[in-house]
Amino acid sequence: MYLAFRQSVNMAIKSLLATKARSFLTMLGIIIGVGSVILIMSIGAGAQSLILNQLESLGTNLLIIVPGASEEGDPPPSMMGITITSLTYEDYLSIKDPVKVPNVSGVVAYAQNVGTVSWKNESYDTNIYGVNAGYRNVEGGELIAGRFFTEDEERNLSKVIVLGFVVKKELFGDSNAVGEKVKIKKQVFTVIGVMEEKGVVAFQDYDDLVLIPVRSVQKLISGTNHLGLIRVKINHEDNIAQAIKDIEFTLRDNHDINNQSGGEDDFSVRSGNDALAMISTVTDSLKYFLAMMASLSLFVGGIGIMNIMLVSVTERTSEIGLRKAVGAKRANIITQFLVEAIAITLIGGSIGMIGGIIISYLVAVVANLLGYTWDFVVTFTSISAAITVSVGVGLFFGIYPANKASKLDPIEALRHE
Repeated sequence: MYLAFRQSVNMAIKSLLATKARSFLTMLGIIIGVGSVILIMSIGAGAQSLILNQLESLGTNLLIIVPGASEEGDPPPSMMGITITSLTYEDYLSIKDPVKVPNVSGVVAYAQNVGTVSWKNESYDTNIYGVNAGYRNVEGGELIAGRFFTEDEERNLSKVIVLGFVVKKELFGDSNAVGEKVKIKKQVFTVIGVMEEKGVVAFQDYDDLVLIPVRSVQKLISGTNHLGLIRVKINHEDNIAQAIKDIEFTLRDNHDINNQSGGEDDFSVRSGNDALAMISTVTDSLKYFLAMMASLSLFVGGIGIMNIMLVSVTERTSEIGLRKAVGAKRANIITQFLVEAIAITLIGGSIGMIGGIIISYLVAVVANLLGYTWDFVVTFTSISAAITVSVGVGLFFGIYPANKASKLDPIEALRHE
């Protein structure tokens, strides 16, 4: 039996080598399919590591409070583009109160908007962030010029502004910006500082923005009293669970929510670990969905293999008849054609796997050269799955041609021209 199988393998290899161009074109669908699956799984894992590393760089001791309730593990409605106005500046003041919420080392409220910042004949569309004087304590970042605004300026609705690195470059170039006047929606603000370059962290561009006292944004630009979100920095990770309870109790008291009477929260409190888990779930789902889409090319490649094997059966009818005439059984013919189909997919799968790994590595190298923390990840599971699927495709799409070849009548086959 071993000798017969070995003979089938040798014949399959000779048959493939005899038609190199056709064999390669037959493999192409498998090569592309396997390579795409490996590449997508690797890029998905690299992108996931990039996002998670950026979130971790912000600190796992950060809490984010957003308007709107949601089930645990689901994103709040406000993060899905739905405007909810349940979070206010008074909520920020309550959370900042150490009596109500201890173990807090920093709190910053956000009132977000977009608009055009103008200086003389220059203008630039950017993100307008109304924040508190304690912004840098929570978000980090240094100034390369000037200063940050104070709590007095925040309370007094002062028209002062701190420019992000990109905004300063777009408006002022290499000129000094501190002390200059810029205009936003007919309001004139004095530039008091410029932030250093920080880049994009966790989907937020820290350079393409301007920072203004939160009350000034609410009253002078947006004309609202609600906040987009509140970020809270906890003094120690061990105190996060208690801090969440204290914040929830404080906000329910502010909003007259009584859970025991069936009241529902109109806010959501999320920790850094919650964000990491949510992002992991989303990126995993996206990664596997794209891998499934790429796997469709394996199906197309399998159909190509079946078509070529059917043509091969027709071309080799006389050979099959001769083999059956000298004693070859159906099992021998089936084995021969199945081995050919599996060889095509196995060789194509191996080429695709190597190509996918090489391209994934190059993507990781380029991403790291551009300054991103991108991990090169190719798992044993993705490789073994790709090879297993390749062999499976060969078996599945090779069965029909092999079975058709084995059923040929030897006398009729020998008469075939």
